[in-house]
Amino acid sequence: MLVSDNATNRETFVTVDLKFPVLVFDIGGSHVAASICFENSYRLGPVVSALHPPEHTSDAFVDFLYSLGTKASAGLEGVSGAELAIPGPFDFKNGVSQMRHKLPYLYGVNLRQLLAARFGWQPASVRFLLDSAAFLLGEVAAGAAQGVSRAVGITLGTGVGSAFAIDGRLVTEGRGVPSGGEIWNLPYEGGIIEDFVSTRAIQKNYQNQTGVTAEVAQIAERAANDPHAAAVFTEFGRHFARALRGILSEFAPQVVVLGGGISRSAHLFLPAAQAELKDPNFRLLPSALKDSAPLVGAAAAWFNGPHGARDSSMPANPA
Repeated sequence: MLVSDNATNRETFVTVDLKFPVLVFDIGGSHVAASICFENSYRLGPVVSALHPPEHTSDAFVDFLYSLGTKASAGLEGVSGAELAIPGPFDFKNGVSQMRHKLPYLYGVNLRQLLAARFGWQPASVRFLLDSAAFLLGEVAAGAAQGVSRAVGITLGTGVGSAFAIDGRLVTEGRGVPSGGEIWNLPYEGGIIEDFVSTRAIQKNYQNQTGVTAEVAQIAERAANDPHAAAVFTEFGRHFARALRGILSEFAPQVVVLGGGISRSAHLFLPAAQAELKDPNFRLLPSALKDSAPLVGAAAAWFNGPHGARDSSMPANPA
C-alpha cells in the first residue's frame, strides 16, 4: 500500500495484511459515520453514526472519532488502520485540515498524528481522501458505476462535489477533466455552477416564488401538492443538465452517479434533467449505495491504492 511518511515527507510502501479489515469514516458537516470493511466483497460491518460533539475543539473531535471507531470495530482484532473520507480543502498527504468555513476548529490540525496516537498506530496507518472521491470509488467498487469504463460522481448538497474515474481509477486531469476534477466553481450563466445547483439554489428559488423559507427536504415533501415546489425541482434539473452537458461532453462518461442530500429527491428533478440532455447514452443514476458509498470508497482507496483500482505494477502486499 502506498502511504505518506511524515518524517521524510516522501511516499513509501508499508505492508498491509489484506485478511484484516480497515476502519472507515465518512466525515460530514454535521455528523460522522464509521464502519469496518473487508476487501473480499467490500462488505461493511455495522455502521455507527453520530452528530458532531458539542465541544468544538480538535481534542474533542479526535476523541469523538476514536469513540466511533472503537464502537464500529468492537470485538475485532487486527484492524489494519483507518481511511477517512473528509471534505476539502485538506492536505491529504500530511493529514492536516485546511478548512476554515467547515469544522474551523480543525484548521491546521494534524489529524493523522493525533488519530494515530489515539488508536496506538503508526501515522502511516491513518489515511485521508476527498469525500466526493470516496463516493465515486464506492460506486465504482460495488455500486452504480461498477464495471463502467468512464464514470463521474457528483454529490449534491450545500455544495457540489465531483470526481472522475477511468477504468476504476480516479483521475484529476486529462481530456475532459476539469482542474482537480472539481466542477462547483466553473462558470455558468453569469455565475458559477454552485449558484444554480446546490441547496441554496433550491431554497432561494422557492423563497422567490412563495416568500417562504424552507429546507430542501421540506420543499421536496410539498412537491406532490405544491406546484411551486415541483417547479423548483424541475428548474433545478434543467440547470443541472445544462451545466453537465457543457462540462462533461468531452469526457463523455457512460454514467453519472448522483449522491448527497439533494439526490434523495432525484425523482423530482431527474426526468427534467434527462429530457434537457436529449442523449439516451448519457445516463444519470442515483447512488446504489446511498450513505454507504463514501465508506465503501474509503475502503477501496485503502485496499487498492489512493486512486482506486489496483495498479497491476503494484504488488497486492508490498514489502
